[in-house]
Amino acid sequence: MSVRYPSPLRPGDRVGVTSPSSGVPEALRARLEVAVGDVRARGYEVVVGRCMDGSGHVSASAAERADELMAMLTDPAVKAIVPPWGGEMAIDLIPLLDWDRLREAEPTWVVGYSDMSTLITPLTLLTGTATLHGNNLMDTPYQVPEGLLSWFDVVAAPPGRSFTQTPPGRHRTVGFDDFAAFPDVREYTLDAEGGWTRLDGEGDVEVEGRLIGGCVETLCGLAGTPYLDVRAFARDRANEGLLVYVEVCDSDAFTVCRHLHGMRLAGFFEGANAVLVGRTGAPDSPSLTQHEAVLDALGSLGVPVVADVECGHVPPYMPIVNGAYGRVVHAAGRSALTQTLR
Repeated sequence: MSVRYPSPLRPGDRVGVTSPSSGVPEALRARLEVAVGDVRARGYEVVVGRCMDGSGHVSASAAERADELMAMLTDPAVKAIVPPWGGEMAIDLIPLLDWDRLREAEPTWVVGYSDMSTLITPLTLLTGTATLHGNNLMDTPYQVPEGLLSWFDVVAAPPGRSFTQTPPGRHRTVGFDDFAAFPDVREYTLDAEGGWTRLDGEGDVEVEGRLIGGCVETLCGLAGTPYLDVRAFARDRANEGLLVYVEVCDSDAFTVCRHLHGMRLAGFFEGANAVLVGRTGAPDSPSLTQHEAVLDALGSLGVPVVADVECGHVPPYMPIVNGAYGRVVHAAGRSALTQTLR
C-alpha cells in the first residue's frame, strides 16, 4: 500500500486552526492574531475553531476537542489543520477519534510537533496519510533560516516533489521569546553554532527509508498499543525500510533512556535503516548525558544514529513529513535530508 498525500494547498484554500491539546492564554492572543494574519497573507482562508481556551491545560473537554478535530479532518473544504502548539494531554483524544472514517476521508495536511506527535504519528500509521512534523502556528511568523523550509513550503508541494534541507549551523540555547511582550517577533535568536553529530561511530552516512517519528515524551505513552504499530506500517507501506526520527522536550537523560528502551522493546524502531535524533536543551543526568542515553537505548540496533538534527524543541525547525521517502547524508562538510512525497 502506498502513502496517501493530501492535495497541495493553493491560494483560496481553507486552513483550520484548533487546539487538540493546549489552548492559547489571553495574554498570548496577540501572537495568535499575528500568526493567523501571516497565513491569510499567503492567500489562504483561515477558520479558527471553538477549542482554543488557554486558561487550563487543555482547550476544552476531550469530547469537544475530538469532535472539532474530526469535523475539520473530514471537511473536504479544510485543506490543512495547524494548531497553535502542542501541550500535554492530546492522548485523551486517541480513543475518541473515528479511525475507520479517517481512513476513508480525503487526506488533509495536519501540521505540528511536540504533543501533536500523539495525533499525527498515529494518523500516518493507522490511515497511511502523510502528516507534517514541523513548526506550529505560533512559530509561523519567524523568518526561516537558510537551508530550511517552512510548513507553507511543504504543504504547497505536489505529490512526487522532492526537497532537500540542510542544517543552518546555528541554533538557540537561551529560553524563548516573550510573545506577550513582543507578539510580532519574527527573527530567531540563534546564539550557538553546531551541526549534526553521529553517535554510533565514525564514517559517512548515506541511507534511505520512509520517515516516521515524533516526540519521545508523548509517543512513549502509546508504545505497544495499536495506535503506534510501526511494525505494521513498515510491513505494509515501507518495504524499503524506515528512517525513524525522535526528539525530546525537557526530560532528563535517565527518563529519556527509559522511554527509548521501552519504545525499542515495543517495536518502534523495528525496520529502521537509521535513527535521527533532534537537538535538545533537556538536562543531562548524573553519569549520563542526553547523547549517551540515546546510544544506551538504541546502540544495539546496529544502524547509524545521527543526533542534533533540527527536528525538535530547539529552534530552528526542519519540517519532516511522516510517510515521505527520505535520504539522509551526513559526511564531512555536508549534512542533508531529502524528502520525496511518493
